Order: sequence, then C-alpha cells, then structure tokens
Amino acid sequence: MHLNKIPATVVTGFLGSGKTTLLSNVLRQASGKRIAVIVNEFGEMDVDADLLKNCQLDHGDAACAAVDDDDGIYELANGCICCTVEEEFLPVMKKLVARRDRIDHIVIETSGLALPKPLVQAFNWPEVRQFCTVDAVITVVDGPALADGQVAHDEARVASQRLADENLDHDPSLQELLDDQLASADLVAISKTDQMSEEDIDRVEQMLSSKLADHVKTLRIRDGQVDAEVLMGLGLASETRIEDLSTHHDHHHDHGHEHHHAHDDFDHVVVRLGQVDPVALESALAKLVATHRIFRAKGFADVGKPMRQVVHAVGQRLTQHFDRRWHSDEPRETRLVLIGKGLDASILEEALRQAEC
Repeated sequence: MHLNKIPATVVTGFLGSGKTTLLSNVLRQASGKRIAVIVNEFGEMDVDADLLKNCQLDHGDAACAAVDDDDGIYELANGCICCTVEEEFLPVMKKLVARRDRIDHIVIETSGLALPKPLVQAFNWPEVRQFCTVDAVITVVDGPALADGQVAHDEARVASQRLADENLDHDPSLQELLDDQLASADLVAISKTDQMSEEDIDRVEQMLSSKLADHVKTLRIRDGQVDAEVLMGLGLASETRIEDLSTHHDHHHDHGHEHHHAHDDFDHVVVRLGQVDPVALESALAKLVATHRIFRAKGFADVGKPMRQVVHAVGQRLTQHFDRRWHSDEPRETRLVLIGKGLDASILEEALRQAEC
C-alpha cells in the first residue's frame, strides 16, 4: 500500500522535439517499477501511444501498471490535454487513483501543442491531490531548431523568412506556446545534441537560461538516451507553485481575448494504404514535405516484411526503422498522419498512393 503520493512526471514539448524517443528509453529503464503512461496524441491515430506500448511489451509487465486487463497505457486523442482536463484527463486520473496500490509512477506525454499549466493545476483538484503529485515538468526542446533560430523545425520556411526581417515578429501563437512550456518547466531537455556542434549547444543553453527561472537546469540529450533517475524521482511537487506562474495564456484571458490555442491553426490528414515500397514512400513524402506546408508526418508502413516499419518526417529529416513484428491479429497496412496547414487530403493521398506495390 502507498504511504506517499504517487509521483507523476509531465513531459511536454513541440511536435517532433523527441518526447516519445526520450520516454521510450526511460521506460526501458523501469527496473521493476510499475509505470502508468498517459499519452495525449494530436490526431486520430495514436502513433506515439503504440510506440510506447511496444516498448513496454518488449520488457514485460514490470514497466506497466500491473492490471490484468490493462497494458498501462491511457490514450487521450480528442483534442489537446489542456483543453480536455475535466472531460478526459480527470477520469483517467481517478481510474489510476483507484488502482494506486499497483502503480509506482505516472508518466504523462502531452500533445506538442498543449499548455502545461492547466494540466499541472488539475493535480490540485481534491480527487487527485490527496493521492498524486507532480514529480516534475520536463520540457523537451528541439536543439537543432533552436540553434537555427526557430521554435521548431516544423516552422522552418515561415520562421526563416521572419528571422531575416527584424521588422517582423515570430508567429505569436507558437512563440508564446514555447515560452509557456519553458515557464512551466522544472527541467529542460535539449534533444538531438548529437546533431549539433559544441558552439551551437552552448548558444542554445545561453538562450534558454535567459528565459528560464534560476533554479531550472538544462540537460543535453543524445539519441534520446538519458538516465531515468535524472528525470524521475525529483519530488518537486510542481502543483504547489503553479498558481504563482504567469503565462501568456493567462494574459490573454485577463484581457478578455478569445480562447485560442496554436492547435486551432493545424490540420491533420490520415492516409491508409496497403503494402508500399519503402524507397518510393520516402521519395513521395520528401516531395510532399517540400511542396506543401507539412510540419510533420508519422506512422507505420507495411513494406512486405515480417517487421512493421516506423516512418517519421520532420522538416527535411525523414527516418525509417523497424520496431516490432506484425501481430497476427492486426491488419497489415500502411497508416500515416500528416500534420500541417492548408492540407488537401485528396492530393496527399493520391501522391502517397504511388508508393503502393
């Protein structure tokens, strides 16, 4: 029986910043801890949840909430978590509270577009605060993007034009969202530092230090690898200070502005295909990303092998790797989510269908 509150680690950050890779590596270091995972996926296909499930299944029940009919993964796919705290998040937390004797830690991966503050505030609700506490808020930032002067590689073309003209401001919705994610952070993880020079890393760290509170440290992440003990067990009880935190979102509400989050500006298109040629799929995706405002593409592909292929494209970077064998009871198909602005589903599907075998 738990004598203390269950600690919860909140991981936030932009699309493609490396949150899921980081969490997958943390879960592999569970060392017998029973960890329940809440994933807030943007879009109708829960790619990140599926990857985390596979990570846990590879390592048995030790990394999962030990419930006979539950794999320990809770998916919130209907809107960003900061907008659905009462409708979706609290019911899941109540479910976990009811099973608290079988849970050692909770990990929450927010949508890349979620505001951390409303989520952390939910831990002050009577139904939650008696049993759970926010161990820490970890904000993951895309190191190479920040080194390039962008808030994320997703906005490369727009941001580069804005940065070239000092009379133009950054996109206020994305910049303010990044500021709010940093303001809520107890620790900031700089991802993909293996793709950066030492000079660029130092410059990003200096930029972040100018935005962060004095007590908030930055952590360099290479290939998503990090010691889980650095991220978990910090015991910071972040919910106790959250009301004192002033954010851009609060400012808009105080001045009677219409409630508007950055995710209102995004489209997502889901494309389902049969077996595809991996080279042709890579080529088709690269052309689409270059000619459409696609900020991120992700999903799974059937390339005619026993293993399922994971596909992920952010900016000009496209990666493909096999994560597990196809299950006998699941359809072998190719399913991709494309996230961006002004997307035409029929055009995207027609182009990708050229990769089918």
